Amino acid sequence: MPRVRKGAARNKARRRILRNARGYFGTKSRHKQQAKVAILRAGNFAFRDRRNRKRDFRRLWITRITAACRMRGTRYSVFMHGLQQAGILLNRKMLSQMAIEDPASFDELVQVASEHASKAAA
Repeated sequence: MPRVRKGAARNKARRRILRNARGYFGTKSRHKQQAKVAILRAGNFAFRDRRNRKRDFRRLWITRITAACRMRGTRYSVFMHGLQQAGILLNRKMLSQMAIEDPASFDELVQVASEHASKAAA
């Protein structure tokens, strides 16, 4: 039985790896082994950072809400507690958008939240 060489399969695997590494800098886009390492690292970073992006956006929304609350003379924690006591179920993304795009309705929310927070404190 003749010996089988991996010619076609090896070329196909190399093409697949180099196609995934297109756009990488230097050796990482041209040599199979370097490209393979770079692809594995990129995949790990992508997996990790898909989760970190959610974390980063939540921090951004909280920062925006905090700034909007301070402009209106209250604190973030008091505002959020007041909203919770009032039964207003808005997530931080929507609150952040309201603070930017619709300040009048955000003022009303701050008013409602401060009323309910003061009731809870008393």
